[in-house]
Amino acid sequence: MSKKKDHSEVFEGAQNVPGGTPQDSGSDQKEGVQATPPAEQSAENNVKMLSAEVADLKDKLLRKQADFENFRKRMLREREDAARYANAALLGDLIGLIDDFERAIHSGEESKDFSSFLQGITMIEKQLVEMLESRWGLKRFASVGEAFDPNKHEAVQRVEGPVDSKPTVVEDYQKGYYLHERVLRPARVKVMVPGQGGTGAESELADRQDAGRQPGSDGK
Repeated sequence: MSKKKDHSEVFEGAQNVPGGTPQDSGSDQKEGVQATPPAEQSAENNVKMLSAEVADLKDKLLRKQADFENFRKRMLREREDAARYANAALLGDLIGLIDDFERAIHSGEESKDFSSFLQGITMIEKQLVEMLESRWGLKRFASVGEAFDPNKHEAVQRVEGPVDSKPTVVEDYQKGYYLHERVLRPARVKVMVPGQGGTGAESELADRQDAGRQPGSDGK
C-alpha cells in the first residue's frame, strides 16, 4: 500500500509542476490563442472590397479623362482644318475659269483679233457670274431706276431733278452684290434728288444715308 501511495503522490506532484505533462502543456497553449471575431472579419472583407472598387473607379476616370482630351484635340484640329479649307470648293470652281482666262489671253496674243478676244472675255465673265449665283448664292443687282435705298446704295454723286421727284438712282458706278438675302456690298451710285437749290433734297438724302449706315461704318 505504501508503494502505491508513493507513486500517486509523485504523479500528483508532476501535475503541479508547469509543463509537467505534454497534455497539460497543449491545453494551456490552446487557451492562450484568441480567435478573430466574425464581425471584424466581415469589416476587413468590406474594406478590401471597397479599396478594389475605388481603384477600379480611379482607373476608369483616368481612361475617361484621356479619351476626352484626345477628343478635344481632335475637334480643334478638325475646326482648324475646316477654317483653312472652307473655300476649297469655291476655289475649285474658279480654277476652271482661270484656265479659260489663260486660254483667251493666249489666243488673243496669237491672233491679235481684239473683237474675238473681247467676245471670249465677255463669255467667261458671264460664266463666272452664273456659276457664283447658282452654286454660291452671290447675286449681282442693278440699281438704275430704283428708289434710293441707303441699305444697299452708297451715293457718291447727286444731281438735281424735278421738284416733286424722289431720290432715284440714275447711274451705277459700281454694282452691288447680295450673298443669298444679305447685301454683301452696296452699289456705288449717282442719285437724282428733288430740286429747290439742292439744300432740302441733299439734307433728306444725307438723313436717309445716315439712317441706313451701320454703327461704326464711319471708322469711329
